[in-house]
Amino acid sequence: MIIQLENTVQESHKGAIIDKVNELKYKTTEVKTQKGDYIIGIGKSDFDIRDLGQMEGIADIHIVSDDYKLVSAKWKVQATCIDLGDGVKIGRDNFAIMAGPCSIEGEEQIRLTIEHLKANNVKIMRGGVYKPRSSPYSFRGMGVEGLQLWYKAAKEAGIKIITEVMQVSQIAEMYDYIDIYQVGARNTQNFNLLDELGRVDKPVMIKRGISGTIDELLYSAEYVFSAGNEKLLLCERGIRTYEKASRNTLDLNAIPILKEKSHLPVIADPSHGIGIRHHVEPMALASIMAGADGIIYETHQKPEEAFSDGQQTLDFAESSALIDKMRRVEALRSEF
Repeated sequence: MIIQLENTVQESHKGAIIDKVNELKYKTTEVKTQKGDYIIGIGKSDFDIRDLGQMEGIADIHIVSDDYKLVSAKWKVQATCIDLGDGVKIGRDNFAIMAGPCSIEGEEQIRLTIEHLKANNVKIMRGGVYKPRSSPYSFRGMGVEGLQLWYKAAKEAGIKIITEVMQVSQIAEMYDYIDIYQVGARNTQNFNLLDELGRVDKPVMIKRGISGTIDELLYSAEYVFSAGNEKLLLCERGIRTYEKASRNTLDLNAIPILKEKSHLPVIADPSHGIGIRHHVEPMALASIMAGADGIIYETHQKPEEAFSDGQQTLDFAESSALIDKMRRVEALRSEF
């Protein structure tokens, strides 16, 4: 069960609620987030919900059968909307486009990318400053110095930043320079990292694990939420299957299923999902029709010269064409 406490709940009332829930043989966990206070009750015994609902200090109570309680759609009347400030929102009829290079490479690349995004009225730029690479000899990012360079240019242009955090020690040093922390596929079950991200007050986008199930993605989000951070995004980025014709298999099924199971916004990543430049566009458009709240993809002024993932990266002309088509498809979807 999920018990929503009143904002002004007294400690004595909270204690009485916890005692009552424990009497029902439910294990209780207190969760305090940026938006509210909750008591999570885990148990199997039947009880009359009215016995709890009338207690002082309770704003609402919900019975949620899912093992992931807080991210479940079963207790939220409205889907979550992530507000980045300056009129930039994600979710609940606010379709988001996030675009940029795989890796931040230097000042000139940052400038050109920001010019491209501004020309297309895109408000969120993606890019990696810490890059998890399969080979230790590949380019692994510019680190916090590159992030600071990027932040200065993006802030002047009114562009929000999403970038990947790879370990707990990076959270604090990145905090002042980013708008969304991204948890990559390799860290989806790095529970120490997820716990620490639950203690910050900035949004977190969690990518599905390389071979992860839908439920495992939701459990990862539950870790962050239960540690105190409600500002969450889920990302379908393709999974590893036996198919070798593409880099990954973008699971379009996951998008409507996640929208049904969870109240959190769902983002699709067609660049990693298929890994082939000329197929990114159709997969992005298909993801929108499947219900995605946003698309994150890779673009670079010269993909053939990109330090990483050039084979799945759109040039600026291809990116502009895709942005136009995505907006038209999203408008078409809204008519249904």
